[in-house]
Amino acid sequence: MITNVYIDGFNLYHRALKPNPKYKWLDLANLSQALLPDHQIHRIRYFTAVVDQRPGDPQQQFRQQTYFRALQTLPNLDIHYGQFKTRNQRCPLARPIGDFDGFVLVRNTEEKGTDVNLATYLIMDGYDGEYEQALVISNDSDLALPIRMVRDKLELPVGVVNPNPAAKGNYTPVELREAATFLRRIRLNALRNSQFADTLSDRTGEFTRPALWS
Repeated sequence: MITNVYIDGFNLYHRALKPNPKYKWLDLANLSQALLPDHQIHRIRYFTAVVDQRPGDPQQQFRQQTYFRALQTLPNLDIHYGQFKTRNQRCPLARPIGDFDGFVLVRNTEEKGTDVNLATYLIMDGYDGEYEQALVISNDSDLALPIRMVRDKLELPVGVVNPNPAAKGNYTPVELREAATFLRRIRLNALRNSQFADTLSDRTGEFTRPALWS
């Protein structure tokens, strides 16, 4: 069955890769095929945002750009960018600090656009007849409505993949469970077996896996 895969990069990173950094050099084409071994992966859409440069980790942005470069060697993958929004926000303390029980100023960073972009392409591609089924890799319950619309209005099956390999039992939100045609979960062996080669090449030349991820 011809399948398009829609990946919430932020969700995948925090659920699967941040806890398992040695698997961050992840080949999303191999992972998609491992999740649906008997199906044809037509297109992969990866939704993410460019991280800000941070004083505590000056190489973070370089590592991310190196990974994007690796993804761009995959002929059937498109990267779609949202953005990070950072703002200062006054928040109440959950617990007092000594005698102080008031508000503090915190720096809040949110990723904007990923879920909307993913939902838009999921519906648009289904309407255009790009796929016979879709696979969504995310644990974000906000995606339940567009998934249900593709399933019910376009009459196309949509699978949902829980990206958390450490989850015990079924930790997929109930909204996604009810919307999905079928469910999958990413397991550690799938991450382990879906790594890029340590050295890759593109039009610019050779490049390697960031040392911190080895």
